[in-house]
Amino acid sequence: MAGFSEGTVRIRLTAPPVENRANEALVRFLSRVLDVPRGRVEIVAGGTGRRKIVRVAGAAREDVFRRLGLS
Repeated sequence: MAGFSEGTVRIRLTAPPVENRANEALVRFLSRVLDVPRGRVEIVAGGTGRRKIVRVAGAAREDVFRRLGLS
């Protein structure tokens, strides 16, 4: 992870942004770090851009931030 600033979590990925690889890598990363099934992590906006909005079903924002080490 790269950090947190101005209300935005910044995550750096090494996967190329082709054939949905970067999105898949982001979902795998968040699933692993947050200890939730991949199906609960969803990119709801920005799927083709660098900035994304992600939803983690059944998880409170505070819990997600705590698990990411941001609280």
